Amino acid sequence: MEKISVFMDDYRSPPEGYVFVETIDECIELLRNFDIEHLSLDHDLISKTRNGTMLVQMMVNENLYANRITIHSANSVAGKHMYNHLKQAQKDLIMPPSIIVSRRPLPLKYIPPFMLQHYIDVM
Repeated sequence: MEKISVFMDDYRSPPEGYVFVETIDECIELLRNFDIEHLSLDHDLISKTRNGTMLVQMMVNENLYANRITIHSANSVAGKHMYNHLKQAQKDLIMPPSIIVSRRPLPLKYIPPFMLQHYIDVM
């Protein structure tokens, strides 16, 4: 299976080398059909009802994961909720403990190059 890295957002541009998706449906499709090395997730998307929290719940329910998951949402409350949901799945042994889960909020407008190092190191 082909390995890819995925960046889900409806506002920010993806780092170089990442597959860009804007909806949770696009993201789920990739999770089902590809081996994902790094998955970077936003919470607030175009759809107000189909957001990053819903995606994380679907991932846990369907056992769809990446080798590394980053929550990059600038929405501090929702981003923390997404992160905690994934960490709880690891505690409950639903999600493998080997998966690296991190929370690194990205600014909405300009992303300083040092913040992209987290993404460059994946490739």
